Amino acid sequence: MKKHILSRSSILCLLGLSLVLLLSNCKRDMPDDPDPAPFPKDGEVFIDGFSSGLEYLPYADSFQEAFSVDEDTKQAGTASMRFDVPNVGDPNGAYAGAIFKDSGGRDLTEFDALTFWAKSSTAATIDQIGFGQDFEGDTYQVSLSGLALTTNWKQYTIAIPDASKLTQSKGMFWYAEGPENGEGYSFWIDELQFETLGTIAQSRPSILEGQDVSIETFVGVGTPISNLQQTVNLGDGQDQTINVAPAYFEFISSDTTVVKVDDKGMATAVGLGTATVTAKIADVDAAGSLTVNVTGSFSAAPVPTVEEANVISIFSDAYTNQPVDYFNGFWAPYQTTLGGNDLNINDDNLLSYTDLNFVGIQFAVDVPTIDASGMTHLHVDVQAREEVQEGDFFVVRLIDAGADNELGTLDDSSGEIRLDHTNLSNGAWYSIDVPFSSLSGLSNRSNLAQIVFVTDATISSVFVDNIYFYNSGDVVGPTEPTMSASSPMIDATDVVSIFSDAYPNVEGSDFYPDWGQATVVSEVA
Repeated sequence: MKKHILSRSSILCLLGLSLVLLLSNCKRDMPDDPDPAPFPKDGEVFIDGFSSGLEYLPYADSFQEAFSVDEDTKQAGTASMRFDVPNVGDPNGAYAGAIFKDSGGRDLTEFDALTFWAKSSTAATIDQIGFGQDFEGDTYQVSLSGLALTTNWKQYTIAIPDASKLTQSKGMFWYAEGPENGEGYSFWIDELQFETLGTIAQSRPSILEGQDVSIETFVGVGTPISNLQQTVNLGDGQDQTINVAPAYFEFISSDTTVVKVDDKGMATAVGLGTATVTAKIADVDAAGSLTVNVTGSFSAAPVPTVEEANVISIFSDAYTNQPVDYFNGFWAPYQTTLGGNDLNINDDNLLSYTDLNFVGIQFAVDVPTIDASGMTHLHVDVQAREEVQEGDFFVVRLIDAGADNELGTLDDSSGEIRLDHTNLSNGAWYSIDVPFSSLSGLSNRSNLAQIVFVTDATISSVFVDNIYFYNSGDVVGPTEPTMSASSPMIDATDVVSIFSDAYPNVEGSDFYPDWGQATVVSEVA
């Protein structure tokens, strides 16, 4: 039999050829766009201990030692999580709260709920509990408000709004709870995990508490769509309503040339007209809508030019403001006015009042009254947000608490200025610059306590900005008025007039009798 003997060089050559073929085949088999490594589909959070990769991160201002692992009290297995809520006034923290985070992220798309067992040392209600907080934007946060605990173990479920969103979820669990009736207590959670129950049904998402809301706004102004919720049936006959982050929703604008909505639920006006915003979760339409009427571009009030050294400011972005008790006292039972210092348009803070009949701004009681004796003028910018008719008015009343520094006593004094349809028009700013000397009845201004706006519902919606007192640099004393008094409305047949351009005046009146006074009188047009 013939033997074939390969030389060393032949063997090396064959090996080299095999290696080339192998590498060539490997290259052909590799996909052009390899998929990223999948995230673990691990639903366990705490079962006898933390699952792999989990961190406990307490909120900075919470009781840092609230959490511990308890091997004595547990629902199953060998251990549970114990949370100790502090008493009211505890210097180490006023509440207990934290997140459980997996920094690498997990794929939770196959689950439909977070489940756990819980009990407490006394009957209690956890303020907020849920998942999706990760300190990285909390994009897919879900919370359940008012979770009632008993002293016995009970299993709880928190539904996932749309699991298809949770391809890389980092926020596995979070909670925040304060004392019950001023007292601290303890509660335990065990067998905390994401599960596929298959019983979550009847999804009913909603925005704006399910209401159809209409607003009027300006180009460039964003309006957050709030009160985002989802109600589901847990499969045992119980409905559950959870608070849901905007990212779970798909927002739809009926006209994107008027309003655009981002994935954070911010509806931004981009053009004139009207558009309605609706939403859905996983193709289920949400109850509620936001209809936005965009009327034009917002025009801010004139920027104040008085030097800050000559100003005492109550409300203005241009100056440092004095402390204020409130911008709307909600004075019962007759006041209907809503709103206050809660409107920001293009970084311009405004006072916005609706349903206005009267409203008060108070800088007294809880904070000191204001001494404006060195100031000469009151400034207020006001804009009517509706058509102004003949007979409509807007009164600005300034009240001083008197020497006893107490409102409602005999030494109080006040003065006011009244604007009417000749001064105000829809959407236009009107600047009031009135000398204190023109506020008849205001006998003192060293203990100013309130500014009151009154319309008696003749004008029900206004913006107000730049409320301040200032020194014009003039000598404090009489100055010419900056506007005329309102035209009298009483029929001439019912009037005996002493001094008025509107009626025939009584003849022979002496407006400057010689009583030996130093007063100077003149008529000013």
